[in-house]
Parts: sequence; structure tokens; C-alpha cells
Amino acid sequence: MAKEKKGFWHEFGEFIARGNVMDMAVGVVVGAAFTAIVNSLVANIINPIVGLATGDINFGDLKIVLRAASEGKEELAIGYGLFINAIVSFIIIALVVFCLVRAVNKVKAKAEAEKIAAQKKAEEEAALEAAKEAEANPPQEDPQIVLLREIKEAIEKLERK
Repeated sequence: MAKEKKGFWHEFGEFIARGNVMDMAVGVVVGAAFTAIVNSLVANIINPIVGLATGDINFGDLKIVLRAASEGKEELAIGYGLFINAIVSFIIIALVVFCLVRAVNKVKAKAEAEKIAAQKKAEEEAALEAAKEAEANPPQEDPQIVLLREIKEAIEKLERK
């Protein structure tokens, strides 16, 4: 049986329509927005506090000048202060993501524990109900067994005489 050949755009449409691709796209968009928030937090809140604590040093301005600006040539410098800002941003992002994952895991664990407790309670209630039903309706013995028992008892009485 030959496989039906699908066109490029048809395959692309199927790829995009998959749930995991859409989830990833949403994650990328939210991640970009989150990065903007963290960058603002670092640039506008944390760096000024660190600058105040370090004597008004702006990390973004820290650099090692390799070649000073001159006629028609721009300054060539290693901006290690921007690298420090990137490290601070990374640490903050990692901390926030860790806190989010930790909170989600706690919520999931609590929901799982509640689910297990509900299942256990349902099983206990079902067992209790079955015990009550068994008590109210004892099992009926097979009439043949009852007859055999009566015959056995009659034989034992005859043997004793």
C-alpha cells in the first residue's frame, strides 16, 4: 500500500496544529514578556540599590576600554558591567522559575494527596456498605449441603444408638 504524499504546506499545517507546538509558542511569548519584566526589575530596582550600596556604581557603565574613541573610530571596550547585569538577571529569573515550579509542585502534590484520600475514603465506605449488606443478608447455604448435613447428623445419631 503506497503512502499518500502530503504537500509541504499540509505537513506544516499539521505540525503547527499539534498541541505541544502551540503550548511551546505560548511559553515562548510568555517567556519573552517575563524577560522584559525581569530586565526592568534588574535595571530599575536592583541595580540602583546595588549602586547605592557600592557608592553609586552603575554596572552597565563598567567597562575596560581597549581603544578610545578617536577620529572616525568608535570606542572599543569590553562591557563587563553589562555581563554582570546579565548574570544578575539570570539569577533572578532562575530564582523566580524555581519558586514557580516549587509552588506548582506543591499544588500538584496537595491535589494528588486529596485524590488519594478521596479514593481511600470511597473504598472504605464501599467496604463498610458491603459489610452491612452481608450482615443484613447472610449468604444462603446450598440446599444440597443442608440435606447432606442432615443426613450426616441422622447417621451419627443411629451409630450412637
